[in-house]
Amino acid sequence: MDLCLITCNIRFDNPADELNSWQYRRDFLTQTLLKYGPSIIATQEGRFHQLNELKVLLNDYDLSDYHRSWIGERMYPTIFLKQGQFEHLRSGDNWLSETPDVAGSISFGSTFPRLMTWCEVQVKNSDQKFMLIDTHLDHMKSLTREGQVEVLIQQIQKIWDPNSFLVIMGDFNDSPDSKVRELLTHEFHLTDAWKLFNSKEETSHHAFKGEMQNGSRIDWILTDPRLKVKSCIMDKSVDGEAYPTDHFPIVCTITL
Repeated sequence: MDLCLITCNIRFDNPADELNSWQYRRDFLTQTLLKYGPSIIATQEGRFHQLNELKVLLNDYDLSDYHRSWIGERMYPTIFLKQGQFEHLRSGDNWLSETPDVAGSISFGSTFPRLMTWCEVQVKNSDQKFMLIDTHLDHMKSLTREGQVEVLIQQIQKIWDPNSFLVIMGDFNDSPDSKVRELLTHEFHLTDAWKLFNSKEETSHHAFKGEMQNGSRIDWILTDPRLKVKSCIMDKSVDGEAYPTDHFPIVCTITL
């Protein structure tokens, strides 16, 4: 059995984006995500109204927000699960601050409050479980991101049952050679799915401009070493000059 996982920063609804604003690209984004038949979609940067619109468009997917009290102006990492494939066991949000249980809290000089969302699921008709983590780190300062990822690690240690496969996805706003990546992979012995299939790095944030030479792959899917990874690609869908979002989604297929 194969499971397809996608991580994608959907870009917050910003009218200043003009023809790249949410209303003009949400359908194309939906088409881009659905063409892979994913089992799990991890999004970042969506606001409440965007994610609810996406939930309607992704009508065969459940949004894992059972635990969440939404704050209208905040941007949320969010996990969508293909209906009929999983039993949803538990879920939660933790803010990447010195007070992770306080919604909207902020520390380490972060530009915005940042958080991780998580859910534990069991594959139907199977005893296999996954702990899925989706996160979005600060986009300005490396020291801020390092502080946030330390909180991320602490929170995962509290909630993760090692009998479940651990998968961490998100927009880390840092290169794969950063201390952030080193901390995560060292602590949990994770595999960067991209590096299994791609000898060179590429830029994943493109600001609606397409392929860029200067930049780094800031969007990652880190997988449990017990999982077999079949493929990992960067989706570069474009319709004329229109892109579904300002990041290239990362698409990974694993085999159970």
